[in-house]
Amino acid sequence: MTILALSDIHGAYERMMDVVHANPDTDIIIVAGDLTTHGTAQEAEAAIGLLQKTAKPVFVVAGNMDPPELDDAFTRLGVSINGRGLIVDGVGFFGVSGAPVSPLMTPNEISEDEIARRAEAGWKNVAEARWKVFVPHAPPHNTRVDIVRSGKHVGSTAVRAFIERFRPDAVLCGHIHEARGVDSVGSTHVINCGPAGQGMYGIVRIDERIHVAAQP
Repeated sequence: MTILALSDIHGAYERMMDVVHANPDTDIIIVAGDLTTHGTAQEAEAAIGLLQKTAKPVFVVAGNMDPPELDDAFTRLGVSINGRGLIVDGVGFFGVSGAPVSPLMTPNEISEDEIARRAEAGWKNVAEARWKVFVPHAPPHNTRVDIVRSGKHVGSTAVRAFIERFRPDAVLCGHIHEARGVDSVGSTHVINCGPAGQGMYGIVRIDERIHVAAQP
């Protein structure tokens, strides 16, 4: 299985589709949040429709810049993995919308306790899957993929604690644009996909092992 992971699209849908078309062998498309910037449900539905024209499974969480009501649109479209999990060919996908509360006061900020609750709820749906792929918008705290320009770590402590406790195989996240790259927490591979609105993305290949890369 090959997974194309996109995050922080922020309305750049033409660029998003350029990335999708450049990766025709993808089996699954993941959007790890910030599909829009203060977008409407109609905008989000149109953007998801573009991805669904590929006829590939699409799974989505909302980001901190996506209004919380977009999760209702994603649920109606059958693509939401916020607080829930879905299994495809032995691979379980589950996620968490939003990001931790911050001084920026963006539209979709939630408590670390709520992040933990949603992560554990999704895990229950995929616990029997051979491989588990966790999709929070926010990266885990104190990693190479949660550092802002000042050098401060601003990732989610709840995401970090969840990974340490449950050990998913891979984590696909975004949120901190300047921290694009890969890292690991224990045996878990972590990719901050970078802003897809600037042509960046993550690739995960699963055979007998998991292989991850931030592209291009």
